[in-house]
Amino acid sequence: MKCVFFLLMASSLLLLPALGQEVVDLYSDLQSCDVTVAGTGAGDLLKLELFSSGKVLQSRTLALDGPGTWVARWDKMPSTEGSYSARATLFRNGSLRSEKSIDFHHGGRVPVKFDVRDYQADSSGVHLLIYSPDLAIVDIYHMLIKDGKALYVARESPVSISDGIRNIDFDWKQLLVRGEQYSGRVKIVEKETGQTRAFMNSFLAREDARITDTYEDETGASATILGKSMTPFHGFLRFLLSQDERSLATLEKKTPVLLKGDDETIEVSWNKTLNPGIYQLKIQLLGTEGDPIDFTERVIEAKARTNLTAVKTETPKDSSSSMILGLLGLVAFAGIIYVIRGRR
Repeated sequence: MKCVFFLLMASSLLLLPALGQEVVDLYSDLQSCDVTVAGTGAGDLLKLELFSSGKVLQSRTLALDGPGTWVARWDKMPSTEGSYSARATLFRNGSLRSEKSIDFHHGGRVPVKFDVRDYQADSSGVHLLIYSPDLAIVDIYHMLIKDGKALYVARESPVSISDGIRNIDFDWKQLLVRGEQYSGRVKIVEKETGQTRAFMNSFLAREDARITDTYEDETGASATILGKSMTPFHGFLRFLLSQDERSLATLEKKTPVLLKGDDETIEVSWNKTLNPGIYQLKIQLLGTEGDPIDFTERVIEAKARTNLTAVKTETPKDSSSSMILGLLGLVAFAGIIYVIRGRR
C-alpha cells in the first residue's frame, strides 16, 4: 500500500511541470498566426504547423522565454480555396505539455459585415480604414511585436462601425527604440458571427515631429514643434535669416524630448532689431543625427519705427497775451479798490 502511495506521489510530481504552461488561444490564416501561452516557467519549445488535407505545408519552432503571445509569419505560397488547419504544440525536454488546433476556410464567397480597406502600422501606432455597408459591432485587438513576441496586446471592445467608412487609429502604449525593428498586428473579430480578420506589417522605429506654427518679426522668431512618434524625438531647430540671398544669421536650439502629441515652442532673438526691409527666414527641424525632418520658409517685413512725442510749448504770442491779461487783471483790481475807498 505504501509503495502504491509513493508511486502516485511520484507520478503527481512528474506531472506538475507539465501544468506550468499551456496553449490557451490560437489564430491562423494563410499569412500568419498568433498563439497565446499562459502559465509560469521558461525554456519550452512551441511548434506551429499549417496543414491542408492532413499534410503539413509549413512549420515553425519558437523558443519561449515565458508566457505571452507569440506571432509567426507563414511563407508566401500558392493558395487554393479550401479548408486548412493550424496546430500549436508546446514541448519541454521532448515531452508534450499542451496542444491546440483550429480549422479555417480560405477563399470562396463568404458574406462579410465589414471590410478593411487599408491598414498600416508605423512608429506612431496602428491605422485602420474599415468599411461596413451596415452597422457592425467588432472587437479589435492590436499588438506591438518584437522578435516574434507581443510586447503587449490591447483590446478595444465594443467598436461600432456605422454605415460607411471609419478611420480608426491606435497609439502605441510603449516607447520605441530608434532604429529597432518592430511589427504591428491587429485582429478584428465580428461579435455576432465570430468572423476574424488579421493584418500585420513590420516597420523601423523612427523619430518624427512637425513644425505646426511660427512667428517672426524684427526682433526674433519662434516655432512650435509637435511630436508624431512614440520614438522619443531628440532634435533641434535651425533658424536661417537672409536678405537678398545674403546670410545674416544662423541660430540653432535643441528641442525638448517629444513624444506623439507633445508640443513645444522654441524662441530665438536676433542680435539687434532688423533695419527696415524685406528678409527671408528658413526654419529647419533636424533629427538626432542632423537628418532633415521638416522645414518652412517665411518672409519678414521690417518697418521703420517712429516715436511721436508730444511737447507742449508756448509761443511768444501766447506769452505776450498772458502778460497783457495779467496787467488788465491788476488794473481792474486796483479800480475796484479805488471805488470802494471813495464810497467811504
